[in-house]
Amino acid sequence: MDVNTRVRALEFLVQEKALPGVVEAVPSFSSLLVYYDPLVVRYETLCAALTELCAQVEHASLPPARLVELPCCYDDPTLGIDLGAAAQRLGLPADELVRLHADARYLVYFIGFTPGLPYLGGLPERIRLPRLSTPRTKVPSGSVGIGGVQVCIYSVESPGGYWILGRTPLRLYDPGAPEPILLRPGDHIRFRAIERGEYDAIVAAVEARAYRPVVDAVRAAGRRGAGAPPSEASV
Repeated sequence: MDVNTRVRALEFLVQEKALPGVVEAVPSFSSLLVYYDPLVVRYETLCAALTELCAQVEHASLPPARLVELPCCYDDPTLGIDLGAAAQRLGLPADELVRLHADARYLVYFIGFTPGLPYLGGLPERIRLPRLSTPRTKVPSGSVGIGGVQVCIYSVESPGGYWILGRTPLRLYDPGAPEPILLRPGDHIRFRAIERGEYDAIVAAVEARAYRPVVDAVRAAGRRGAGAPPSEASV
C-alpha cells in the first residue's frame, strides 16, 4: 500500500471510528492533518488513538473508489488557451496532445489550495511540462491544466501556473449544492473530449441543476485507492 493510499485509509478510519473531539481530517500527498477540540480530548489521548489506527490501515476494508467522467472542451482556443503553445513545446500535434491527455486515467490525491480543487496524478510522461515560468493572476474556474507530473482543474477563478489545455463545464465547487465538493480523494478521473456546442449545453444544464456527472465504481480489490491507473505517476 503506497503512502498516499495509507493516508486516505487513515482518514477513512478516523471518520469511521468517530474519535471524540475530532473536528476534521484533511489528507495531503503524504500526511493527514487532524483538527480537534482540546476541550473534548487531550492531545496525548488523541495521538494514542491515531497511533492505534495507523496500525490498522494495511487491513482496512474501504469503500470502492469512484470513477468520475469529466467532459472537457479542448478545441476552442478561448478555453484551451495554452493548447497550441503546449503542443509546440512538446513537439506534438495539438490533437495528439488532446488524445494523450484524455486517454489517461488520473487519481485524485487530495483536495486543496481552493475549495474543491483536485491534485491529480497519472499524467503520461510524454506530455509533462514544467509549470509556466510566470503564473497567471487569474485562471477561469473549470480550466484543466498540466504542469510537472500533475493535472489540475481550477475549481474557482484563481491564480495559477499550469498550462491550460481545455475547460470542463462542470462545477467542482458549488456552495449551493447538497454536496458542494464534486470530487473526493481517491477518486479516479477520466476526461471525455467534447466540442464547444456540447460544452455550452452542459453549462446550461449545470446552471439549471439538471446535469448529473457520470460516476461509476472502480473495479478494484477492496481498498479505496487500490487498482490505481496504469499511467499513475509517483508524486
